[in-house]
Amino acid sequence: MNTPHEPRLARVAAIVADPARSRMLAYLLAGEYASASELAKVASVTPATASGHLGKLMDAKFVVCEPRGRHRYYRLADAEVAHALEALALVAERDDHDAAWAHPQRIRLRNARCCYGHLAGQLGVAVFDALQRDGRLASASCGFELTDTGRAWLNGLGMIPSPPNSRRRFAYRCLDWSERRDHLAGQLADELYQHFTAKGWVRRASGRAVEVTVTGQQELLPRLKEDAA
Repeated sequence: MNTPHEPRLARVAAIVADPARSRMLAYLLAGEYASASELAKVASVTPATASGHLGKLMDAKFVVCEPRGRHRYYRLADAEVAHALEALALVAERDDHDAAWAHPQRIRLRNARCCYGHLAGQLGVAVFDALQRDGRLASASCGFELTDTGRAWLNGLGMIPSPPNSRRRFAYRCLDWSERRDHLAGQLADELYQHFTAKGWVRRASGRAVEVTVTGQQELLPRLKEDAA
């Protein structure tokens, strides 16, 4: 009797279930590269143990390694892995979501954080809300495309968005871990985060946390709130 094909959920669950590996993956959700020694510190394990965990994560195609001279750096394999990890976190916390995000150590993450190169949390949701007003985004086959109104609004923020890149999705919804609403992901979302950082409106804090600077409170936040219903 043939065994019906089933998704490889058990293997994926086993990879994520280990506390050390889960801490490594959570750290890499910021979208940046990290060395094995950095990940060992994050996971509270020895370098040798970290090396074993990283080997398993690479075998499962959760992370990739890139040599840089004499050093090797690790990152999440792609955006699909990042989104899957945040979706698992949503499921894991669905019964105590409000209590979990009221914890003092998570408040900064809830305000604003980096999710694989784009903004998440309350700030990420606010950016997406602003882009959905006044016809700034239009539905497209793979998510959204910018309208002339949207480009004009971004130009008003001092940003000239790049043309869509055929190698990746331009703009699409991503369910937010803390807010349980959508924020924006994709090429446009990454460029927005980079632009806000270059303007000095936001800056990286510890871990994945992102802070809105005084300049950002004065120049960015009012633009996100204008014309809000």
